[in-house]
Amino acid sequence: MSTTYGSAMEISHRVPAASAVWWAVVARFLLHGLIVSTWVSRIPAIQTALGLTNGTLGLCLLGTAVGSVAAVPLTGWLVARFGSKRVTTWSSAGFCLALAAPGLAVNALTLFWALTIYGAMAGANDVSINSQAVVVENALGTPTMSRFHAMFSIGGMLGAGLGGIVAAHEIAPRLHLLVAAALFLALSASTAQRLLNAPPETKKRTPQRAFGRIPGVLIALTVIGFCMFLSEGAMADWVGVYLKQVLRVGAGMAAAGYAAFSAGMALFRLLGDAITKRLGPVATLRAGALVAACGLTAAIATQSPAWALAGFALAGAGCSVIVPLVFGAGGRVRSLPSAVGIAMVSGSGYIGFLFGPPLIGFVAQVSSLQMGLLVVVGLCMLAAMLAPAVGLVDEREQDTQSYADNT
Repeated sequence: MSTTYGSAMEISHRVPAASAVWWAVVARFLLHGLIVSTWVSRIPAIQTALGLTNGTLGLCLLGTAVGSVAAVPLTGWLVARFGSKRVTTWSSAGFCLALAAPGLAVNALTLFWALTIYGAMAGANDVSINSQAVVVENALGTPTMSRFHAMFSIGGMLGAGLGGIVAAHEIAPRLHLLVAAALFLALSASTAQRLLNAPPETKKRTPQRAFGRIPGVLIALTVIGFCMFLSEGAMADWVGVYLKQVLRVGAGMAAAGYAAFSAGMALFRLLGDAITKRLGPVATLRAGALVAACGLTAAIATQSPAWALAGFALAGAGCSVIVPLVFGAGGRVRSLPSAVGIAMVSGSGYIGFLFGPPLIGFVAQVSSLQMGLLVVVGLCMLAAMLAPAVGLVDEREQDTQSYADNT
C-alpha cells in the first residue's frame, strides 16, 4: 500500500459503515458549496441595494478573508485536540446560520462585519471537513478527495442556479438567505451522526526536527494554495459583477457565470481521481492551471455572454483538481497532525482571499475589471510552475518518517 494511504490499516476497523461515512462527508462538501454559491449569487443584488462601488464592495468582501484567516489556525488546533467529527458538526451549523448575516446588512460597515462572521465560519468549516475527508480517505484506502471536492462544486452549481432563478424573480436577498440558512441547517443536523469519529492527533507525529526537513515543499504548497484560493474566490466574487457591468447581462445571467464555473469544476472533479491516477499529480496540477488560465483569458477577451460562460466553465475545469491535490498533500505530511497541515495550506489560501477582493476591486477602480481578472491568469501560471511540489510530498514524507524513527 502506498504511503498516501498507508494509515488505512490503522483506522479502517473504526469505520462502522463505509458507505454511510462516505456519504456523510459528501453531504458536508455539498452543503459548503450550496452555502457559498447562495451568497455569491446575491452579491450583485446586495451591491445594488446598498449602493456600493466596486472598490467599496471589494473592501466589504475583505471581511470574508479577515474572518477566515482568523479562524483557520484556531480550527486546526481544535481538530487536532477534539477530533474532526465534533468540529465539523459545530462549524457546519455555524456556517449555515452565518449565511443569513449578509442579507441583514444595511450599509457597507454592517456588510463588512456580517461577512467577517460568515468568513470565520467558512474557514472553520473548510478546515474541519477537509480534515474529516483525509481521515475517511485513509480509512477507505482509496483516492476520493477529488470526488469530495466535486460535491462542493455541484453544490456551487446548484446554489448559483437556484440563486439566479430567485434573483430573476426579484426576491429580496434578506428573505432568500434566511430561508436558505434554515434549510441548510436541517440538512447539516440530519447527517452529523454519520461522520467518522477519528481520535484526536495531539500526541501523534510531533517531531519538530522532522518538520524542519520539508520547509520547501510546504512553502510551495502554501503558495499554490494562495494562488488557487485567490483565483476561485475571484471567480465567485467578481464573475457576476463582470457579466452585469461589462457584458450588460441581466441578474439571472449574471448569476449563471459562477454556475458555469462550478459546473466545469464539478464535472472534472468527479473525474479527477481517475485523471490523477493516469497522469500523476504533477502533470495533472500543471495542466489544470494552464487550462484555467486559458479559459479565463478567453472569457475576458470575448464580448459574447455565451462564450464568456464557456470560458468560465473551462476555467472551472482547469481549477477543479488543484485544491484537492494540494489539500491532500498537506494532510499527508506526517511530521504534524493532518489538520495542522491542511490548516497551513488553507491559511495561505485565505490570505489569498484577504488580498484578492481589494486587489481586484482596486485594479477595476483605476483601470478595468478585465485587467483585475488578468491578475488571476498570472496566478494560475505561477501555480503551474510550482506543480512539482505535489509530487515531492510522499518522497519527503518517507525521508521524514525514516528520520523520525532514527531519532
